[in-house]
Amino acid sequence: MEQASTKPAVSARLRNYGLQMWKARFIYLLALPGIVYLAIFQYGPMYGVLMAFQNFRPRDGIMGSQWVGLANFQRFFDHPHFWRLISNTVILNVYQLLFVFPLPIIFALLLNELRGKRFKKTVQTVSYLPNFISMPAIIGMMIMFVSPTDGFVNRIIVSLGGEAVHFMARPEWFRPLFIISEIWTTLGWAAIIYIAALAGVNPELYESAVIDGASRLKMMRHISIPSIAPTIIILFLLNVGTIMSLGHEKALLMQNSLNLETGEIISTFVFRRGLESLDYSFATAVQFFNSIINIAILTIANTISRRVSETSLW
Repeated sequence: MEQASTKPAVSARLRNYGLQMWKARFIYLLALPGIVYLAIFQYGPMYGVLMAFQNFRPRDGIMGSQWVGLANFQRFFDHPHFWRLISNTVILNVYQLLFVFPLPIIFALLLNELRGKRFKKTVQTVSYLPNFISMPAIIGMMIMFVSPTDGFVNRIIVSLGGEAVHFMARPEWFRPLFIISEIWTTLGWAAIIYIAALAGVNPELYESAVIDGASRLKMMRHISIPSIAPTIIILFLLNVGTIMSLGHEKALLMQNSLNLETGEIISTFVFRRGLESLDYSFATAVQFFNSIINIAILTIANTISRRVSETSLW
């Protein structure tokens, strides 16, 4: 009797789901290209992670290569540069969270205080233009700016009585240059989402605060920031979830034989071992280990956020 009563309930629930999907069919149709893209280019290649547990040979293919278990992971743990790679990656990402992440929030809050619409739009447009410059061009410009012979930075240093500094050859300058260039290229673009969130704040809240005699600083502190706090938390969690996956393009362009001590990170190490040394299995194992650490950090950060602020990714 219970099975007989359960079947109609399940059928009714499926019909209800089908009806809801049919009503929202155009929304699903709009989402279809994104779903197909994710399926083909994100989830489809995931079977390649099997190479991390193999001695992969292209002629044998993934299913025909010899299985070696955790040997590739052990090779990475025993690598002489293991801790240097971990520390360089973590330090650079922590610097990004400390310096790059908060600045777009501050910039959006300050931009929100401007009253001249034309000036406000001009500042916003100028701020996000560097985002559209290609990364090789950005690094090329930076190298020109800090050149020890004709870069304007060293010209200023020399004019003030100092000696020219070969910034790109000094390991201690790799991280500051990386962070400064990141701020320059992402400040305005990253602020767009915060500006949009601030635009959705109820104007009556500001009007009530003015009547109560609140200053602009107090309105920013007690109205603007709390209103965009959920957006800030979500984006912070997304950044924390990629703390070990710093993109290799920029770091690779900035690297040279003199600054690898602080410039070599996991993503560039994977690139060199996988594409230059053709050690596919080892590179896959390193990247897989990297992804596991990211998932663990994201899960911990999301759990803390959910308990503290009731805002989380899931």
